[in-house]
Amino acid sequence: MKNQELLLVPGPTPVVDEIYDALASETRGHTDPRFVEVFKRAIGNTKKLFRTDGEVYIVAGSGTLAMEMAIVNTVARGERLLVISHGYFGDRFTPLAKAFGIEVDVLQSEWGKRVDPALVEQKVKEKAYKAVTITHADTSTGVASDLDTLIPIIKASGALAIVDGVVATAAMDEDMSKAYGGHEAYKIDVVLTGSQKAIGIPPGLALVAFSKTALAARAAMETIPAYYADIDNWRPIMGNPAMYFATPPVNLIYALDVALQIVLEEGMKAREARHVAFGKAVRAALGVYGMTALANEDVAAPTLSCMLYPEGVEDATFRVSLASRGVIVAGALAHLAGKAFRIGHMGNTTAAMLEEGIIAIGEALQEQGLDVNTEQSVRVFSETMEAVQA
Repeated sequence: MKNQELLLVPGPTPVVDEIYDALASETRGHTDPRFVEVFKRAIGNTKKLFRTDGEVYIVAGSGTLAMEMAIVNTVARGERLLVISHGYFGDRFTPLAKAFGIEVDVLQSEWGKRVDPALVEQKVKEKAYKAVTITHADTSTGVASDLDTLIPIIKASGALAIVDGVVATAAMDEDMSKAYGGHEAYKIDVVLTGSQKAIGIPPGLALVAFSKTALAARAAMETIPAYYADIDNWRPIMGNPAMYFATPPVNLIYALDVALQIVLEEGMKAREARHVAFGKAVRAALGVYGMTALANEDVAAPTLSCMLYPEGVEDATFRVSLASRGVIVAGALAHLAGKAFRIGHMGNTTAAMLEEGIIAIGEALQEQGLDVNTEQSVRVFSETMEAVQA
C-alpha cells in the first residue's frame, strides 16, 4: 500500500508496507494459537527493546492510558508525585495524578528550555516523593530531557523514576538495565509509550515497562483505583496470551510484531544515531528558510522539532499549502499556536521523505511571498546528515 500523503506530524508517523501487510492479515480469534504465538513474540521483543528485568504490558489504548497505568500502579492516594515538565505533555501528568488523589508538585520549564537539575535536587530534598515523572521528549516543544543527570538525582532520593517515552521510545536510549552514574541501583523504573510515534505503527496500543522495583511498589499497594489499567489484571495475559482479561487488538499486535522486528534488526545504537542526524539536519535545513527551532540544539529532541515561523508567514495558509502538496505537518500548541509548526522526523521516516518535505516547505513559503532557496536548504540537509554521521 502506497502512502498517499507524507505524514510529518509528531505522530502518527509513516507506516511502511511490511506493517501495512501485517495489519491486513486475517483477523484471528484472540485465543487462536497462531495469534498467541505472534503476541508472545511481540511481548518478548518489547522486553528486549526496554531491556527490563521486570514485565511489559501491551494493551489497547493510547499514550495517555500508558501514563495512567504508570502512575496509578506505583503511587497511591495521598502520596506525592513530582512532575518535571518541559511542555504541554509533561503538564498532563498533573491533572491525571490529581484525579487519583495523588499530591502533585510541578517543576515547569520555560517552553524550549529544560528544568534546571539543581531545582530537581532541591525539591527532592525538601519532600519525600513516591515517584518523579520525566517526559523524555515533549511533543509540544521538541525538548529532550537529560536522563543521565536526572535519574541519579531521583534515585538517590528514594523515588521511583518514571519516564514518558511516548515520542522517544525506539529512537532514544531507554535501556532499563542501564546503571546511571555507575550506581547499580540508579535505573529507570517505568517507561511508558504509544505505538504511533517512533515505533511506527498506527495509533491504538499503550505499552508500559515496569522494573522489578516498580512491580514491588504495585504489590505493596494491594488494591488500586483502577480496573482496566491495573497491571495485576494484565500480568497473567503477558505471561500467557492464550488467557483472557480483555480482548487485544489482534491486527495491531500483528503490526507491532513486525515493527519491533524492524527496530531490533536496525539496532538501537544505529537507530539512535539516525534520529540524531535527522533532527540536526532538518533543523539546519529549515534554518536556511529563516526558521528557528524553539529548543536550542543542546536540548533539542531527535524525534521532532517545533519551528518558529519567520516574519510574514500565516500559519493556517502555510499548512494548507503544504497539505495541497501532500505534506502534512502539525500546528503548535498553547501560546505558540499560529507562531510555529511541529515536524516529526522519526520512526520509519527516511532521509528522502525529509528532503521531499523540506522542498515542499520551501515552496509553501515562496507561495506566501518569501524569497527562500530550496536547493540550498536540501544541500544543507545532506551536508549536515553527512557531518553528523561521519
